[in-house]
Amino acid sequence: MAVAERIASHLQRAWLRRGVTAVLLLPVTALYASLVALRRLAFRRGCLRSHALPLPVVVIGNRIAGGAGKTPTTLAVLAHLRAQGWTPGVLTRGHGARPRSPSPTLLDASTSASLDADTTGDEPQLIWRRAGVPLMIGPRRTASAAALMQAHPEVDILVCDDGLQHLALRRDIEVIVFDERGAGNGWLLPSGPLREPLQAPSVGRTVAPPIVLYNASRASTDLPGHLSSRTLGPWVTLDAWWAGAPDAAPTRPPTRPPTRPPTRVHAMAGIAHPQRFFQSLRDQGHDVIPCPLPDHARFDELPWSTEVSDLVVTEKDAVKLKPDRVRRERPNTRIWVAVLDFHPDAGFWREFDAALQALQALRAPRRALTRAE
Repeated sequence: MAVAERIASHLQRAWLRRGVTAVLLLPVTALYASLVALRRLAFRRGCLRSHALPLPVVVIGNRIAGGAGKTPTTLAVLAHLRAQGWTPGVLTRGHGARPRSPSPTLLDASTSASLDADTTGDEPQLIWRRAGVPLMIGPRRTASAAALMQAHPEVDILVCDDGLQHLALRRDIEVIVFDERGAGNGWLLPSGPLREPLQAPSVGRTVAPPIVLYNASRASTDLPGHLSSRTLGPWVTLDAWWAGAPDAAPTRPPTRPPTRPPTRVHAMAGIAHPQRFFQSLRDQGHDVIPCPLPDHARFDELPWSTEVSDLVVTEKDAVKLKPDRVRRERPNTRIWVAVLDFHPDAGFWREFDAALQALQALRAPRRALTRAE
């Protein structure tokens, strides 16, 4: 394990309690807290400008560092919006992306064949493959929004994957996601995992209080919110996944008679919390040989040996494993993709739909005034 990975792993553990490492970092945390407070105050007072867009904006983010379930939540929200008759587009930073130009990068049906996960980042590729909605990738969300609206004028609502702390973009609805870690030890970075105070008020226009979703079986903070179910669905082969099988009738791996011991399986995960993935596989009855990787790991070289015959991976890793490359470089390995089955509870959707209705009521007079002018 590289030095940076060891440090990150140590911090993840330190953030769960107020131990020696967390206490030693408190002076830096005090400076960080001051900067966060000053920045938020500058946006509230108008010293820094928060840009409003002509389209509704839904921001899905988290208050803690590391993955808490933003991308599965984004996919669920996109599916819900489309079922309600909206035409959504996505704004995302594309963590780990290596864009070909400083301009925002469009990922849609016209560009997907020429863009891979190395260019766009793995999460935008996953959203595109699962949701099929256009994405604009870039660090400046307002510039990305303008570019997306120009490229896809049919889009009538924007969903921002991450960006809760990107206060330069005004938002109408905020969804804040927590996982089992909750707020950790309750301290701000770097003594704790919080990017901003747990009770931080919203900055910019919102039609309702933030909607809190727990990517967990129970609430992990004192904030009132909703629960979600998160399980691994049927496995599909890598070829079938790239062909779109996760939303169709997936191919399942050979089933085992219940009297036999669990099949040993190699598992690879380049996500924020790979142990969560491995445990989900164990819960399915598999004896896991784990291969944890850093979040957003690059596959310049395939990280498993040629002796591995069967390997199960996350969808986030599958977008970086093109079947033809695997056949060429690891012809003896059969890869399975474990599809995540993620569902917010009914109460979440009721609150989300109420916020959408309030948003539509708020914007209706403005649209009427614009037509009259």
